[in-house]
Amino acid sequence: MNLLRPTLLTLACLLASPGIASDLPSLGDASSSVVSPQQEHLLGRAWLSLLRGQVAQIDDPQIKNFVETSVYKLAETSQVEDRRLEFVLIKSPQLNAFAAPGGIIGVNGGLFLYAQTEAEYASVLAHELAHLSQRHFARGQEAQQKMQLPMMAALLGGIIAAAAGAGDAGIAAIVGSQAAAMQERQRFSRQNEQEADRIGILNLEKAGYDPRAMPSMFERLMRQYRYDRKPPEFLLSHPVSESRIADTRNRAEQYPGSGIKDSERYQLMRVRVQMLFEETPGLAAKRYRSILDEHPKQDVARYGLALAQLKGGILDEARETLKPLLAKAPNELAYNLVLIELDTTASRLNDAQDRVQRLLKLYPNDYPLNQSYVDLLLKQNRPGEAEKVLDALVKKRPNDPDIWYQVAETRGLSKNIIGLHQARAEYFALVGDFDQAIQQLDLAKRRASNNFQLASRIDARQKIFIEQQQMVKKMLR
Repeated sequence: MNLLRPTLLTLACLLASPGIASDLPSLGDASSSVVSPQQEHLLGRAWLSLLRGQVAQIDDPQIKNFVETSVYKLAETSQVEDRRLEFVLIKSPQLNAFAAPGGIIGVNGGLFLYAQTEAEYASVLAHELAHLSQRHFARGQEAQQKMQLPMMAALLGGIIAAAAGAGDAGIAAIVGSQAAAMQERQRFSRQNEQEADRIGILNLEKAGYDPRAMPSMFERLMRQYRYDRKPPEFLLSHPVSESRIADTRNRAEQYPGSGIKDSERYQLMRVRVQMLFEETPGLAAKRYRSILDEHPKQDVARYGLALAQLKGGILDEARETLKPLLAKAPNELAYNLVLIELDTTASRLNDAQDRVQRLLKLYPNDYPLNQSYVDLLLKQNRPGEAEKVLDALVKKRPNDPDIWYQVAETRGLSKNIIGLHQARAEYFALVGDFDQAIQQLDLAKRRASNNFQLASRIDARQKIFIEQQQMVKKMLR
């Protein structure tokens, strides 16, 4: 949203400005109280709304579900005490990932492109979770006590700037005027990096992964970008050296190498991410056919070929490509979801309906499957039923702007106008446009004026949005 673009410079300038609102908590300098986990949680959500409003995001339910599930798996064995995590998947092919204060987990699509195995992917996120857990794990350390709110604000400002990409005049101004300060403050210290490596390796092993994946990932990245003038953002904030690789390898080799190295599930998701950035599906199809010519039983390549054919509109060929996969694994959701999309696109709606209903009996709570069911119901012109499925989804995923957006559209189709305005309000709040969110609830209240209880609930929600907006404004003073 372009209206949020000016906030980038303000967020970055907070780093150098001592004039942060006096009634906001600091993160622990000697003259003020340390921010509580709940305060940090609220601040993190405010920052997340700004980030969501600024950058393009991945809305693929299967990729989102994989990232969330894998991070929660790592979090269960980590030192992160507050596990109220929120996720943002940035639609960028650049390698980057971050864990921001308040439990915000960010993953660029590029992480899947660079991490060749699931253990490598997990090693990056385990490292980031270790940075997040330092607020608790290293509470007694003097360096942690000196961390202040402006540094946190500038960190997110830098994340937004990096994710928004080069070439923007506003971004260039930030980089030019604040480069030295931002680079020094955003980079983790060598001690923190070592600690995050050590904790990350420990957590990888506890979560069942091969900890040797971390030094392997670092080593390959260093080889690949040793002489690049502009390496990926992840390497700018997490410099890799020979000594760091040696240290992580020595630590990793203290554990048995029997953990998970890779999985077909990860490779399937990796193919989905690759297709997100594939502008020419015909070239992708040719690439996957070439792999299949040499390895006819390579299921991941066959899956990629089916996706490329689907994206290229070659539906009959895609259906034929899928047949061996479904014959081998008739209940594999990833394969079935492609066929459901194929049938829905080709208006074979009865076939898609039968398949969805069969799978819902096996996986009633699966988010991607239920999302496919919504898409099918809308294609069948059954918005009322789609609204019921979405209402159940949004209860489980109340902070997912993608779902709220579709809830609003579906309620409009089913003539639920009050609900339409309520859903739009939730969506706008989640992407940082509080003026629109408050306005949408004004419209909802007018229509609900004859229903005192409903109008009261809408009014209470509007007050929450007003408070959140005030918090953001204080952050940006």
